[in-house]
Amino acid sequence: MKKKLVVLSGAGMSQESGLKTFRDMGGLWEQYDVTEVASPEAWERNPELVMRFYNERRKQLFEAKPNAGHLGIAELEKWFDVEIITQNVDDLHELVGSSNVLHLHGELRKVRSTIDPGLIYIMESWELKLGDTCELGSQLRPHIVWFGEPVPAMQEAIPIVQNTDILVVVGTSLAVYPAAGLVNYIQPETPVFVVDPAQTNIQKKNVTYIQKKAGEGITELITKLEKLK
Repeated sequence: MKKKLVVLSGAGMSQESGLKTFRDMGGLWEQYDVTEVASPEAWERNPELVMRFYNERRKQLFEAKPNAGHLGIAELEKWFDVEIITQNVDDLHELVGSSNVLHLHGELRKVRSTIDPGLIYIMESWELKLGDTCELGSQLRPHIVWFGEPVPAMQEAIPIVQNTDILVVVGTSLAVYPAAGLVNYIQPETPVFVVDPAQTNIQKKNVTYIQKKAGEGITELITKLEKLK
């Protein structure tokens, strides 16, 4: 029986694929605080601005390709029962064949009804416009968890982490809550591997740090995990 391995991935996972974070987008967006384009209040105040922001990000995603880090994590399924909990809104993990991916903060390729959150649609192109509606006639919005909104997927993520044999943290500084709190749910002796160029201090007993970017770091991780198969 394969050991269970959970990957907690963040923005650094996708940066090598050319996907920029809000802070990196520059240009028009330099004049805005992130809450002005990613909150329910922003949507109420200026939905066109919010859609333009996510259209830019979605256009990047339609042009992006998974990197070596995504490929390496997908390969881990040969030896482990892998579940990915990602803070990222892209689908690059899925594009290389990772079969169990939980998106904490929503998905950029999807939009949903503003009156029925259960009506979710996959975007065929990168552009969402005012006047694009669901089958009930309400405006569609990005299928994203905005600042100030609950993170319902946390209720699914917690038991996944509680029951893992190995935890891998990649491309995240664990600064954004509630996602950062997931590491507190592992069992005391569970080995943790952190792949990130920055030093992330996790207050656990059995932590191995690989201070490299995702692509190179995951290759080193696979070598270390061979001893734990």
